[in-house]
Amino acid sequence: MILLLHDSSGDSILRSILRGLTGTDPVFPNIIYQQCRSSRSGDHEITEQALPDHGTNSYKLKDLPPEEGVQGWICVGGGFLALFCSFGFLNAMGVFQTYYQENTLHEYAPSDIAWIFSFQLMSMWAPGPLFGRIIDTYGPRLVLLPCSILCVFALCMTSLASDYYQIFLAQGVAFGIGAGGVFTSSTVCVSQWFLRRRGLANGIITVGSSLAGVILPLFIYKLLVEIGLAGALRYSALMIGVLLALSCFLVRPRMPPKKWDKKAGWFDPSLFRQPPFALFTIGSFLSMWGTWIPFAFISTFATQKAFSSEMALSLISLINATSIIGRLLPNYLSDKVGHFNVISVAGFLSSMIMACLWLPFNFFSSHAGITVFCLCYGFTSGTFIALIVPCAAKTGSIETIGTRFGTYQPVIGMSMLTGLPISGAILDLQGGLNYWGLQTFAIVTTFIGAIIIAASTVLFRRSSNTWRV
Repeated sequence: MILLLHDSSGDSILRSILRGLTGTDPVFPNIIYQQCRSSRSGDHEITEQALPDHGTNSYKLKDLPPEEGVQGWICVGGGFLALFCSFGFLNAMGVFQTYYQENTLHEYAPSDIAWIFSFQLMSMWAPGPLFGRIIDTYGPRLVLLPCSILCVFALCMTSLASDYYQIFLAQGVAFGIGAGGVFTSSTVCVSQWFLRRRGLANGIITVGSSLAGVILPLFIYKLLVEIGLAGALRYSALMIGVLLALSCFLVRPRMPPKKWDKKAGWFDPSLFRQPPFALFTIGSFLSMWGTWIPFAFISTFATQKAFSSEMALSLISLINATSIIGRLLPNYLSDKVGHFNVISVAGFLSSMIMACLWLPFNFFSSHAGITVFCLCYGFTSGTFIALIVPCAAKTGSIETIGTRFGTYQPVIGMSMLTGLPISGAILDLQGGLNYWGLQTFAIVTTFIGAIIIAASTVLFRRSSNTWRV
């Protein structure tokens, strides 16, 4: 997932991002990208031609480092580590949700604890316009380095916390903001370096977060059992600090810095008058309400069904393991058949998998059945999460993409903020033991969201005069 805000003065970083998100090549006054399609293989042969730009941010492509190359792949390595430490650590939220419910914050309701992780998820999106614009103008260092330090500091402070508000501020707010900055910096810079193999490059760094979701839940659980919460968090901070230090060294921008544009837009409510954009945003909001519920509650659900604590926490790793395939293979397919077509199917399948493979086990226990659910759901949810930003990039003209991201991201941030607490409140109403209400909420919101996204797909097909959207 890539977060950015467009600088209307003609920004070079955006051009690279657009190619990665939309699969098309933007044409601006200062740089023209000419794309030729091979009639034999169907591959894209990309050439770049620079035209003089008489503005304040003038440069020529021949003066930039070559696309891909050694520096580009080094940046991919840094991006992989960055996503492992940022978004990947958030994928382990179920471990902390379970531990806090049973130990440190046992006197609090599940919905209260869920607010911690809701703020983490929201912080991956809400500051995106600000972070993206700073990176676009000055490069990644002003965001990546301070946010890396903030991530380590937040985990260290969490290890010292004992009250709810302390954990909320340290792990929920501080780490969330830091992880959001690390995530945005790495994804933007990697996208600058790759055009022809953008799918491969973005797929590699995205696998970093899924791989962390496989490793970190098991790693953290072992530490929790052996040395307790404080020690587990400090060892995690040490590991993340080392990896992020290496990431800061490896991640480099391809585009030069430029001057801040005071006239660039941030938020445009009038975009909601455009039916494809409005429907896709509403559908995304509803779908993301339900999509993250299994990630947060599958472990506590499993313990209610006679899973051991270790087996229950391993289910989070299973979901993240299959999401690796879900973030690679369907993304490659979406370049061929269209992002909207794939995400609509992924959202529908996610809701059906929850309805058929998770809800029934609320009434009877099946270890094998719950395990199969995790394997299947990881694949479809990984596909959906990976494609929401590329789809948002295609809901309007290239000239308005930055404003659309700045408008879209806060809405999704609110969905992230409220989804898990609502689910926790439903669980509280049922005594914390019966999960069918929480499951139904996830199924209904994901299904309705998929229908609305499918409607936006139909409108977008009509406006584009092609089925491949």
